[in-house]
Amino acid sequence: MTSSSYSRSNVRIAPAGQAGAALVVGLILMLVLTVLGISGMNTATLELTMAGNTEAHQDAFQAAETGIDIPIGTLSFTTLAPTIVPVTPLGDGSYSTRSVTTCMTTTPVPDIAFSMGTSTGTVQAFHFDIVAVGTGPRGAISTHNQSFYVAGPGGGLGC
Repeated sequence: MTSSSYSRSNVRIAPAGQAGAALVVGLILMLVLTVLGISGMNTATLELTMAGNTEAHQDAFQAAETGIDIPIGTLSFTTLAPTIVPVTPLGDGSYSTRSVTTCMTTTPVPDIAFSMGTSTGTVQAFHFDIVAVGTGPRGAISTHNQSFYVAGPGGGLGC
């Protein structure tokens, strides 16, 4: 026998009942791993979308807070009529705010250092309400209400 000839005794033949079983088991394991991988990618995508929506809501929240800060910081309110801050773009323009400041009522305040006693009406507390709406990306909207009062001279025009 020469080195170039093959012997039948070196070739193994699988038993008849196990032909291709390793291939089927391997394919089933690959299918299970593929399903797990796709499920993990879908979960990660969902979590990323949820995080983006939370960020958009926080941006709208901060825009509404800015809508409250604008009239208070600039003292742009009056007792005669509601003061409107029109839609104001913020940041890169994907955020905006608007607000309305309204004088709601007046309350007499005791004259002498807010002590007990009767009021002569020379000092009043002017109660204001601000309603601010902030918008952010992805259609996020946040509405905030803020009330405050300002002590001032009584007997004048207002509310």
